[in-house]
Amino acid sequence: MTIPLLFTLLLCNFATPAPEAPPPKEFIPPAHAHNIILMIGDGMGISQISAGMYANHFKTNLEKFPVAGLQKALPAKGLITDSAAAATAFACGVETYNGAIGVDKDTLPVENILEEAEKRGLATGIITTSSLTNPVPAAFIAHAKNPGLTEAIAAGFLNVDADLFIGGGEKAFSRRSTDNRNLKKELKEKGYLVSDYQKQPLSDITPYPQKNFAYFTAEEEPPSASEGRDYLPNASNMATFFLDNHSAGKGFFLMIDGGQINEGGRENDSGYIISEMADFDKAIGEALKFAERDGNTLVIVTGTHETGGYAINPGSRIDSLIPAFTTNLPTAALIPVFAYGPGAELFRGFYDNSEIYTKMRQAFGWGEQKD
Repeated sequence: MTIPLLFTLLLCNFATPAPEAPPPKEFIPPAHAHNIILMIGDGMGISQISAGMYANHFKTNLEKFPVAGLQKALPAKGLITDSAAAATAFACGVETYNGAIGVDKDTLPVENILEEAEKRGLATGIITTSSLTNPVPAAFIAHAKNPGLTEAIAAGFLNVDADLFIGGGEKAFSRRSTDNRNLKKELKEKGYLVSDYQKQPLSDITPYPQKNFAYFTAEEEPPSASEGRDYLPNASNMATFFLDNHSAGKGFFLMIDGGQINEGGRENDSGYIISEMADFDKAIGEALKFAERDGNTLVIVTGTHETGGYAINPGSRIDSLIPAFTTNLPTAALIPVFAYGPGAELFRGFYDNSEIYTKMRQAFGWGEQKD
C-alpha cells in the first residue's frame, strides 16, 4: 500500500462522524395518588422492625415495599423529637417544639393535611391503638400547645368533619372535667354513627357509607396486643373500603397509628415491642391488599422516632432474642420510610421529617406549598 493511499484511508476514518448519543430520557413525574394511607409506628425504629421480622420467621409486609428512604427525626431545636413534634411535622409540614400538637414553634395553629383533604372534598380517617387524644392522632385533627390538654384536643374532633375515627380515649369525649359538653352526643347530632367497645365489637359493625363513623375502643388507653387488643388489622381493612365508598370518587386520606410500639420501648419490654410490631404488620398487610387491588393508592409507613435505644444482642436466635436498652426515652436514630404505589418514588433518599408532608401533597398533585 502506497503512502498516499494509506493517508486517504486514515483521513476517511477520522472524517466519519461519531454515532450520536441517545437523547436524555425525559423526566416523567410520578403519577398522582387518588388515595394516601399514612401508617405511623410510634417509637418504631430499625431495631423494632428487625425484632418484629425475626419473631415472624424473617417475614414482614415491609419487604413488599419497592421504595425506602430515611427521615431525620428532628424537632425545631435539639436533636431528639418526641411523638407530638414528629407527628406535627408529618401532618403540618413544620418543625416545631417537643409537645406541640398541630402548632408551630410560636404556638400558632398550622393547617394539617387532613384538614386540607377535607377542604378538597376527600374522605378522611384516623385509626390508633392508643387514645384518640394521644399526640400522633391529635396532630392530624387538633391544635394544642401541649399534649396534656386532652379535653381540648377531643373537642378538635368536632371542629373537623373527619369521616371516620377509631381509637381509645372515650372519657375525654363524654365524661369531661373542664366543661359539661358530651362530645359523643354532639357527634351524633352532626350525623355520625357513634359506637364503642361496651355496645358491640368493632368486628360486628358495618358502617353506612352515607354516614360518618366514630368508634371508641376504650375509656382511656386500649389494652396492649398481648392483652387481647386485636382491632387494628380489621379496622384498617374496614376503613379503606368505607372511605373509598364514602369519598364519592374524590379519594381519601387515612392515618393509621401503631401507638403502643412506643410504650414497649418506654417500658424496655422487648416482648411488648414484638407483639405490637406483629399487630402493626398485619395492619400494613391489610393496607397493601387494598392498594394492590385499587392501583391508585399510595401507602407510606414510617415511625415518629426510635424509643428505648433498643438493641438485639449477640447470642440472639430467631426464637430467642437477647435485647438490651440504653434508655426509656426517644433516641436520635434515623427513621426508615417505606412507600408503595403512585408517587412512591418521592420517598427515596434522605430528608427531614417535615418533608413527608410536602411529599404527600406532591403525591396528591397539590404541589409543594399550601394554596
